[in-house]
Amino acid sequence: MTLSIVIVSYNAREDLFRCLDSLHLAPPSTAHDIVVVDNASTEGGLAIVGERWPAVQVIALDSNRGFAAGNNVGIRATRGELVLLLNSDTVVPAGAIDTLIARLQAHPEAAAAGPRLIDGSGRPEVSFGPMISPVGELRQKTTLALFAAGIPPVAQRLERALGQEHYVDWVSGACLLVRRGDAEAVGLLDERYFLYTEDVDFCAALRQRGRRILFAPAAEITHLRGRSRASAPAAMNVAYRRSQIAFYDKHHPRWAWLLRAYLRLKGALPEDRARPPA
Repeated sequence: MTLSIVIVSYNAREDLFRCLDSLHLAPPSTAHDIVVVDNASTEGGLAIVGERWPAVQVIALDSNRGFAAGNNVGIRATRGELVLLLNSDTVVPAGAIDTLIARLQAHPEAAAAGPRLIDGSGRPEVSFGPMISPVGELRQKTTLALFAAGIPPVAQRLERALGQEHYVDWVSGACLLVRRGDAEAVGLLDERYFLYTEDVDFCAALRQRGRRILFAPAAEITHLRGRSRASAPAAMNVAYRRSQIAFYDKHHPRWAWLLRAYLRLKGALPEDRARPPA
């Protein structure tokens, strides 16, 4: 079994270096290669990657093509039987990737698996959920709000779910392990999503082929999320809304008009605002 690790990076040099350091200090025992796809970052640092980690392949794109397209470039440039999509803002402890691989291999009916993600303080991230839909989104947002507020029944139920291996509709693209054959069978990630919801859409495509998605908390990886959003919140909000509309156009076309009307009322319809920088 061979593994290809694909890391898409955009102006996240320090995060990327930290991620690569963690992979170098405690590499998975599975035979693997690593490719970094840089989405036309302006801060430099690619030469340093080659100096510090000469075995890492670097692909420098001439424009920011987004998260889905960047991952597809990395997938096509590699040959591993398994592909790990890994955010640059993650830190991978020893054994985590091997554990994730073992759990996926224990479930031949599963096309993909995601680990338990924790933030820098050790707090678990809700990195899986139901298929995006009007009802599903409302339920997920309500659950997360109650969880953040520490409401006992909700917190206890969610904490149990975060500690139990089970099948889900989707797992986070921050760390998503997929069998190459399954990924190629669905045409890789849908590039209409520049940023956000591409992982939910990808998992939906895998499930439509009769395959399953596994949440495997025995593997735990740190996700230092929010750095890009903190540096450019307005652009990230626009990117999210564009992806949300694209998702509804594709999966829930009967509801897409209502979503547009709601966003227009809020003054948040992306077409009415400047396009996020690419």
